[in-house]
Amino acid sequence: MEETTPNSRPVRVLVADDEAMVRAGVRAILARDPHVDVVAEAGNGNEALALTRRYRPDVVLLDIQMPDLDGLTAVARLRQEPTTVGVIMLTTFGQDEYITRALEAGADGFLLKADDPRELLYGVRAVGAGGAYLSPRVAGRVIAGIRAHRTAHPHRSLDRLTQRERDVLAGLAAGLSNAEIASRLHLVEGTVKAHVSAVLAKLGARNRVEAAVAAHEAALTPPRVG
Repeated sequence: MEETTPNSRPVRVLVADDEAMVRAGVRAILARDPHVDVVAEAGNGNEALALTRRYRPDVVLLDIQMPDLDGLTAVARLRQEPTTVGVIMLTTFGQDEYITRALEAGADGFLLKADDPRELLYGVRAVGAGGAYLSPRVAGRVIAGIRAHRTAHPHRSLDRLTQRERDVLAGLAAGLSNAEIASRLHLVEGTVKAHVSAVLAKLGARNRVEAAVAAHEAALTPPRVG
């Protein structure tokens, strides 16, 4: 994972959780990184939506169970709006159902409150750079679920991908953002986005995370620089 450089703009974060103590703890952890800036806090999903429109953060951290509007509904509504904000679910609940629903709704990451605090920093940096991030415990559950699904419903072969699509997929597996993949492959970012859409369609993957898992299982290597 690439670190935020001193000359780059800080990753702007909105924290949404109905417990003030949790929000304070998250803010304290994120304050360890001088290149992360918490710009707002919300106590429920409706506040999170309103503050996202107002402050335009790069990343929104959403709890799942909140009053007025839960986190799963909030991320689904964010994806209906003209915004590219990254969304990470930060929750106590790591059941497979919640993980699946969050990723299907459009979340870019999923962390557990019981995870090592460093995972929060890793996740915010990755999603803030346009990538995706699952904590190791969550990733293990996702991989197990995907493998079980493939056993019952065989996944489409990576052989259907063109060489360029395989290069893009390898970049996804390495956690690169679209901009970083474009730089490494000497493409414009719009072309990379089109390739990502084609890869997801051909693999039958619902999101970048599932596509990345397929790449890891196929032992694809990241695209070389130059």
